[in-house]
Amino acid sequence: MKSEYDFSKGDRGKFYHADAVLDLPVYLDPEVAAFVQRASASKGVDVETLVNDWIRKDICHLPPSICHLLHSI
Repeated sequence: MKSEYDFSKGDRGKFYHADAVLDLPVYLDPEVAAFVQRASASKGVDVETLVNDWIRKDICHLPPSICHLLHSI
């Protein structure tokens, strides 16, 4: 690595987009990932759909002050 870099000709914010939406990566333990893949295959849905359904059901078991946040998105 150089001890110093020249950014004087760089474009600030060239790749910045204020309205960009980032998907959060979720890393599962191997045995959990295998279980989810088997469960989604047996139900005939993709992994994303199955996991979203499970999380939504768990959210609805939280206190109403938290559960309502799901519906406000």
